[in-house]
Parts: sequence; C-alpha cells; structure tokens
Amino acid sequence: MDWTILENNYVVSGLSIVSTLILSQIANRIWHKRGLLTYFVRHSRIGGSGDDSAFGSVRVTWNNSPVIDLYLSTVELINHSLKDYENVIVRAFSNDTTILTERTEISGSVRSLSWSPDFSRLLAHPLDQPPTDNQIALYSRQREFLIPVLNRGQIVRFHFLNAPKTQSQPTLWLDILHKGVKVKFQVPQPEIMGVPQTTAARIGIILGVAFLTWIIASVESVWLAALLAFMYGLVAQIPGAFLVRAWRQMKEWFGG
Repeated sequence: MDWTILENNYVVSGLSIVSTLILSQIANRIWHKRGLLTYFVRHSRIGGSGDDSAFGSVRVTWNNSPVIDLYLSTVELINHSLKDYENVIVRAFSNDTTILTERTEISGSVRSLSWSPDFSRLLAHPLDQPPTDNQIALYSRQREFLIPVLNRGQIVRFHFLNAPKTQSQPTLWLDILHKGVKVKFQVPQPEIMGVPQTTAARIGIILGVAFLTWIIASVESVWLAALLAFMYGLVAQIPGAFLVRAWRQMKEWFGG
C-alpha cells in the first residue's frame, strides 16, 4: 500500500477534521444520553413467628406489636449516568409489606435523606391529635425522599425495617419521575472488581476469541497453545472486568 498520500497536507488536514467530527459526535451522544439510575433490593429475614411441636411457640414483635415476619430490606440506588442531578424525588413503595421505619445513607457523605416536602405535608398532623387512618395507611406502604444532589457514580442506600403481610418474602420498588432520567430495576449479582460477573464473563469471552485467534496464528506448539488457552479460560472474567472498567473511565473522561 502506498502511504505517500499521507504526506499531503490537505489529506492530513481532511483526516484530522473528519476524526475530530467523529469524536465530537461520539462525545455528544455519550453526554446527551438519557441518564440511567439502577437499583436492586436485598432482603434479610430478622425473625418470624411460629408454632412448633418440638420448639414451642415463637413470637416476634415490633414496639410490642406482634408481626408474622420481620425483614430488613436494603435498596441500593446507583447513578450510572454522566450527569449530576439536583432535587431528585425518590418514592419507595410496597403492596405486600408494612414499612415500619427506615434509615438512609449517601455514599461519600455523612448526611442522610429527608422526606420530600409533599410527603411531609401529607403526614403532618397536630401534636395533640393522632394521625388519621389515611396517614397511617400511607406511612405503612410508602416513603418519599428528597435527594438534594445525586452525583454521577454515587450510591444512595435505603434501609427499611418491614413486616410482610404474608409468609412470602417482601417486595420493594422505587419510582423516580425526573427530567432526563430513566430508572431500571436490576437483580443483584455477584461482582468482580466492581463489575457484574455475567458482564465480565461475556466481555472476557469476546476477548478470548481474539486471544485464541492470535494463538492459532502465532503459536506453533500444540501443547503451548492448549496451555495458554486453558490458562486464559481460568481468568477470563478478569480481563473482561478490566475492559469494562476502562470503558467506564473513558465515558467519565468524555463526560468531564
């Protein structure tokens, strides 16, 4: 191939302009991509009531009120986008468990979250009067929080002590209505180097195909080729995780 064409200043300038435009489009698409917030829920059973002929009767109470089961459910919300958001309203709700009390935490901060102004207003009542039945019903099935600032990559955790209405494991959901934001529920997965193992494995397989192609083309010894392929197969998730983390770093670099 004749590379002398690259010595032409006009050609080099044209290629530079085209490359700049392509990179600008890529950066623009990444920056203006709709923000993604994901969340998953983990449930830990604290105790349950029951009757057994061998062990007798066991009763679980919360503030002297009997409950069938008691769970501590943790909801973890993650900002995967390249943008920071302000005044995000997060509603946590359930139809099959009674939310008793909660605790919140923000990664990288010692602060906790407050209820949203609207939710606080709905639950407000005179100190000398008990809450109404509607307020009790609302409090038992949902919470609404205000996140003043949700930075990119930041994690917000909601811990809910709750009592399921049946003997089944409870369910908790998040609802967020915010401009430019999409919310997605994910099933919690084991991770490697901060990357879900399934994702790391898929990327590792793709890299493995390229590595195998290089082995076939470059390694003459069958035994050495088999050994290299076997060794890569043992650690395929690690290069996959490295590549995913590198992609995340590149997105952060483009996003500022």
